Amino acid sequence: MAKEKISFYDVKTKKKFETENYKIVDKGGRKFAVTKSLAGPHECWRVVSKEFAQKNK
Repeated sequence: MAKEKISFYDVKTKKKFETENYKIVDKGGRKFAVTKSLAGPHECWRVVSKEFAQKNK
């Protein structure tokens, strides 16, 4: 099953982008989608719901 395409906001470049290439990370009981920035070596994080995280592992 393909992952859902979601949008991320890169705070360093101040640009939004969409991708299906991300991983789900559980940190402190909250779920995040994490992907590599299109414009550098840093990562972009986005809070997601538990249901979304379960569906898109």
